[in-house]
Amino acid sequence: VTIISSRVCWQLVASSYLFAFLSAIICTWCTFGGSFCGPNRIDHFFCDTVPVLKLVCPNTHSSEMVIFAFVTINLVATSVVILLSYISILHTVLSMCSAQSRARAFQTCAFHLMAVALFFGTTFFMYLQPPSSHKSLDKVASIFYTMVT
Repeated sequence: VTIISSRVCWQLVASSYLFAFLSAIICTWCTFGGSFCGPNRIDHFFCDTVPVLKLVCPNTHSSEMVIFAFVTINLVATSVVILLSYISILHTVLSMCSAQSRARAFQTCAFHLMAVALFFGTTFFMYLQPPSSHKSLDKVASIFYTMVT
C-alpha cells in the first residue's frame, strides 16, 4: 500500500489482462485462421503454434511475423520485470547484516532463478527463432518449459 496505490495496481492488472487477452485472440487467429491441407498430423507432443503453422496451406509469413512480434513483446517485457525484481532482491539481500540470513535468502532465490532461467531460456529458444530453423530440438525444449519447470 505504501509503494503503489490501489488504483495504479488495478490499472497494471487490467492492462496485463487486456494485453494477454488480445495476444491470445490474435495469435489464435493467426495460427488457425488459414486453411489447412496436406497431412493432418502434428509432429509434436501438443498443439503448439509452430507445428500447426506447418500444416497451413497459404503463405504464413505475415502470421508468423505477427506472432513473433507479440511473443517478443511479451517475453522481453516479462524478462525485464523479473530482472528488475531480482536486482531489487539482490540489493536487499546484500544489505542484510547476518551472513546466515544472506545465505538462506540466496539459497531460496537460486532455486527460483533456476526455474525462471529454465522456463525463459527454453521459451526464448522455441519462439524467438525463425520458423524455418525449427528442428527436432523443439520437442526437447517444449518438454522443459511445460513439464520440468
